[in-house]
Amino acid sequence: MTNVVVVGSQWGDEGKGKIVDWLSERADIVVRFQGGHNAGHTLVIDGVSYKLSLLPSGIVRPGKIAVIGNGVVLDPHALLAEIEKLGAQGVKVTPENLRVADNATLILSLHRELDGMREDAASNSGTKIGTTRRGIGPAYEDKVGRRAIRVMDLADMETLPGKVDRILTHHNALRRGLGEKEVSHEAIMQELTSIADRVLPFRETVWELLDKQRRKGARILFEGAQGSLLDIDHGTYPFVTSSNTVAGQASAGSGMGPGALGYILGITKAYTTRVGEGPFPTELKDEIGQFLGEKGHEFGTVTGRKRRCGWFDAALVRQSVATNGITGIALTKLDVLDGLDELKICVGYMLDGQQIDHLPASQGAQARVEPVYVSLEGWKESTVGARSWADLPAQAIKYVRQVEELIGAPVALLSTSPERDDTILVTDPFED
Repeated sequence: MTNVVVVGSQWGDEGKGKIVDWLSERADIVVRFQGGHNAGHTLVIDGVSYKLSLLPSGIVRPGKIAVIGNGVVLDPHALLAEIEKLGAQGVKVTPENLRVADNATLILSLHRELDGMREDAASNSGTKIGTTRRGIGPAYEDKVGRRAIRVMDLADMETLPGKVDRILTHHNALRRGLGEKEVSHEAIMQELTSIADRVLPFRETVWELLDKQRRKGARILFEGAQGSLLDIDHGTYPFVTSSNTVAGQASAGSGMGPGALGYILGITKAYTTRVGEGPFPTELKDEIGQFLGEKGHEFGTVTGRKRRCGWFDAALVRQSVATNGITGIALTKLDVLDGLDELKICVGYMLDGQQIDHLPASQGAQARVEPVYVSLEGWKESTVGARSWADLPAQAIKYVRQVEELIGAPVALLSTSPERDDTILVTDPFED
């Protein structure tokens, strides 16, 4: 038995929700370790869809403990709204099944406002990043700048006013520079005191909780948001998110030592998608790209934005396998490729007349690369709902084996529809 870390191996939207839900049935604790409410999971259970942005996927399963770790930036209003929404669907969220790290950073209204102001200014100059405007980046900036308000601060009204003054010194200077109205001390204090009594019951010393549970033999599932290619260090900078999304963050973002992480499962879509700005070497702006988007229902869970679609990029996923230490992958949405005559897989790039096997870190070089493809024959038969290798067309199996070889990691699970039971299990990550 081992603990499992789930990460996206591409630019997010790989289908983590279904896989995490499938795994959470085997887990005792599900931990969210980074990001905020800027990423979403859609779970389909017994025909009912649950859309989660902040809460760990395990929250919809009875008898599980869901944990929001210290690596997450927490919008308390978004948290309470999501709890209320799940309650309307019959999922009761209480301090018994949800714990929030007392040292997690809070997202405030001033973070959301600053996010929007700066993105608007960048849009006017043609340099926008494509942020969701939810305050994620500004909250992480305050965390690193050591001026953040954290969950535990809501319980200490003696020191909280001084901390509010400190954060406002920074933010009001920025707002003046942007020609915006300053925020008052009273407004932020009112914002914090209005939610304190509803958030504090969930607070927990998470590192201690996880350590005790691990020693008891509990199975712990670590759930990441976004994808590895959006990592602040290893992604397509600057078109990335504001946190580390790679598997190593599961340790830093929860307080559990890296030796306890265990199996690293990379969720990998059978083609490639991206939301927002940034490089995308295999993007298809033709009828095939449109086919993938329509058949794959490629719209963002959180933003509703249409996703850009393209061929599978093995070179990029191979990088993710290395930077995450991926043990095996869960290959999703294979069924979307049904019916295509020809499939292509990117195996490297041409850059200024030279062939390279990885995407360079330079923004300029990323914009200049041209994909190098291998072609495979497609299949006409349906793979929808396949639950064994015998249910798959021969060409589909050949495609999967080619992906494994090119990325340097085996397929542990294969998903053939949004339904959780339409999954071919090759290796149970908890038993590996």
